[in-house]
Amino acid sequence: MNYLAHLHLGGNAPAQLLGSLYGDFVKGPLAGQWPADIEAAIRLHRRIDVFTDSHLLLLQARARFPEARRRYSGILLDVFFDHCLALNWKQFSDEPLAQFTGRVYQVLTDEPELPERLAYIAPRMAAQDWLGSYTDFSVLEQVIYGIQRRLSRPDGLDGSMRELEQLYEPLMDDFQQFYPQLQAYVDLQLAEAAKR
Repeated sequence: MNYLAHLHLGGNAPAQLLGSLYGDFVKGPLAGQWPADIEAAIRLHRRIDVFTDSHLLLLQARARFPEARRRYSGILLDVFFDHCLALNWKQFSDEPLAQFTGRVYQVLTDEPELPERLAYIAPRMAAQDWLGSYTDFSVLEQVIYGIQRRLSRPDGLDGSMRELEQLYEPLMDDFQQFYPQLQAYVDLQLAEAAKR
């Protein structure tokens, strides 16, 4: 799952939204560097990643890609599934997408101590509406290009948009089957955390 899905799943409180994003920017053990509620959201982010990466439906989705691409298929699915979520947002949320993304951007603007790399990209994320733009499939090309720049072997994603186009329908079906299961898992995690 990429930014939009983590934000959608992780809870609505500002600390939960922050921690849902921090999970991609904060590595290693959590030792009280962040407030407890943010660290709880980072831990949830990590559990979501483990659940997703090991789920049978995701393994099947990854196997749809040509063998040479499989090493990068998880990255592509993360991005594509954010597109699926944005496109089908009304199916999964009562809050309009633009209202949700506006709230996220405001939380980021109001937080004075974001992790360094997130602090750098947050203003562009809001100004260019990265989260809302996922409704447009063509935007994924820019997202993939941004990911390529951070990879040690960027050519591993060359031509991947063409594959996503070819696999669009079956991967959308995979998302539609998987996301409700992921939501149920996260709801259980949040309910257990609330009891503690």
